[in-house]
Amino acid sequence: MPPVPMMETSENLLCLDRSALESYFVSMGEKPFRARQLLQWIYQRDVLSFSGMTDLSKPLRTRLDSEACLILPEIVSQRTSTDGTVKWLIRLRDGNCIETVYIPEPDRGTLCISSQVGCSLNCTFCATARQGYNRNLDAGEIISQVLLASRALKNDERLRALRPDRALERPVTNVVLMGMGEPLLNLDNVVAAMRLMMDDLSFGLSWRRVTLSTAGHVPGIDALAKLCRVALAVSLHAPNDELRTRLVPLNRKYPIRMLLDSCRRYSNAGNRIRVTFEYVMLEDVNDDIGHARELAGLLQDIACKVNLIPFNPYPGILYKRSGPDRIARFSEELRRKDVFVVTRRTRGEDIEAACGQLAGDFSDRTRRSLRMSRPQSELS
Repeated sequence: MPPVPMMETSENLLCLDRSALESYFVSMGEKPFRARQLLQWIYQRDVLSFSGMTDLSKPLRTRLDSEACLILPEIVSQRTSTDGTVKWLIRLRDGNCIETVYIPEPDRGTLCISSQVGCSLNCTFCATARQGYNRNLDAGEIISQVLLASRALKNDERLRALRPDRALERPVTNVVLMGMGEPLLNLDNVVAAMRLMMDDLSFGLSWRRVTLSTAGHVPGIDALAKLCRVALAVSLHAPNDELRTRLVPLNRKYPIRMLLDSCRRYSNAGNRIRVTFEYVMLEDVNDDIGHARELAGLLQDIACKVNLIPFNPYPGILYKRSGPDRIARFSEELRRKDVFVVTRRTRGEDIEAACGQLAGDFSDRTRRSLRMSRPQSELS
């Protein structure tokens, strides 16, 4: 059913996790179990109209209609890659647009979602960073990406062919916060959305199937360890501070040793959660054997794996992807040093849906997009 039109004073209940919903209903003079009923209607029965929630009393439904809403963003476009990857452009209420990507595999369906409109960081190889930043997404806008994708995919015949047993019942089995934005700079909204992803009354995902990716915001990693247990991925991309600062300027504030200490704390707080270190392979920048040996030395005492990511180019960028032989030698050197390493297979490159390529369509409040439109050689 279509969502209820939003009034200016309405509260979008998609922004609230179970605990917040219980508090909301108590404030209305209702019992906390109303939260359970609402979650089941939204996430298990796909009903976004209060009038259709028949086990709520009629007076409560009438009151919800006047005081609250359940508002989904709008899918503007859908593009499908030759490899089955799907990318959606999603328009928010303020007119800004974000991008969300679905990657199907025979044994899983992974949804890559965004946490900010743009990104407030400026990693030099990332398409999102070159677009600048507008604002944080609220929790409803984050969880809505999972809702919208699940809806769209349930009628996808190509997905049915790839995953015949489970595609329609549960198209999204894994969620990664690796889209637009730095999730730890929007921690409260991200945590509320992740709790909904893992709630048995909504999507019921295991914590191992929800992954938060960060560029290395150390206070956020420490805060996350206390708030929500999920898998952690860290965008490392370099084995020393000089190089990493060039690629990930946040490193000036939180250098590698400080970052790795926070990863150790996170791993130990979750009974040895294995941290994933993401490492984009840039030709003649960070991909020689010396870099591999230096990286292995850094990670010897951390429960981790290294995910090598072939760089995905986009218009206006001067970085190039390391060749397959170079990536293979780098990977072999890490294995020789007893580092668990995998090389990510590039997906969705023909629709600019691969890692580092998401850009969306939004107003840049930072003016970084103007600065980044200058030749890259002037920015180094």
